[in-house]
Amino acid sequence: MTQTSGTAVAAAPSARAGRTARPARRPGGSRAKRLELALLLTPALILFVGFVLLPIAASVYYSFYKWTGFSPRTWFGFGNYARILDDEVFRQSLWHNIVIAVLSLVIQLPLAIGIALMLNGKIRGRAVLRLIVFAPYVLSEAITAVVWLLMLQPDGFVDQLFKAVGAGGLIQDWLADGDLVLYTLFVVVTWKYLGFGIILLLAGLQSIPAELKEAAATDGATSWQTTRSIVLPLLGPTIRIWIFLSVIGSLQLFDLVWIMTLGGPANASSTMAVYLLDRGFTRYEFGYGSAVSVVLFIVCFIFALLYQRFALRRDTQGALTRIVE
Repeated sequence: MTQTSGTAVAAAPSARAGRTARPARRPGGSRAKRLELALLLTPALILFVGFVLLPIAASVYYSFYKWTGFSPRTWFGFGNYARILDDEVFRQSLWHNIVIAVLSLVIQLPLAIGIALMLNGKIRGRAVLRLIVFAPYVLSEAITAVVWLLMLQPDGFVDQLFKAVGAGGLIQDWLADGDLVLYTLFVVVTWKYLGFGIILLLAGLQSIPAELKEAAATDGATSWQTTRSIVLPLLGPTIRIWIFLSVIGSLQLFDLVWIMTLGGPANASSTMAVYLLDRGFTRYEFGYGSAVSVVLFIVCFIFALLYQRFALRRDTQGALTRIVE
């Protein structure tokens, strides 16, 4: 008891000394820090409010009115939303977005992983191959749509290519066949955005320590076993990020579809964004178009929340630190 008390008494002065040894906080330091943060954040905050929050609020407001943009606004309540749910074309457009998203996960993801694994190895001309696969992503959507539209025209480049290789029987009305047009557009979407997924996965592969692969090879693991048991699990966070971006992009797909098909033929390739533009601006139904934009926002927002809750949460938990006193 006496020795413990003496230790506590001896520790008390050192604790007081530690407290007094801390540098004194400058009187104006906290105020200057807040001023600096305000100056840095205010421009971005103004842009965010003006170009994101206010348009969202305006869309919600106008969605409760029947308005053509010229006539006086008429209160319509939830009538626009009821019309959306009853519209077969909107449900068809939503289904097309879902099909594109599912095909992206089933086809684009394995293809991107395979090409990324190949380009991550030591092969001749690796830099040139990386440039080739990433080049389509650099092109704008408008240029990509116009180029592919010309190539897919009857007797265009694609048809001529099939004839040249003796596969003329495979020629189809690529953009005029209602049963084929959506999958044709998916091929164009894959060509355009696959390079982004490959570069993203390459960045994830290069962050994996080489020592793990060397240790697995020393233990006698084959290349496939190393990839399956080490590389792919460590690549999981990058894959989940790519899945999130791919699904959100599929739900908001617009540019390529609008330029190449306008959602046709007979709404066979229409997406929610194409449906929104057609109803809101082409037909001057601004109130109804605003309601469609709100529904599109809710669909993307709900998916983002659920994906964050059940998929991305495991990746962000390890990045957070907690100070335990």
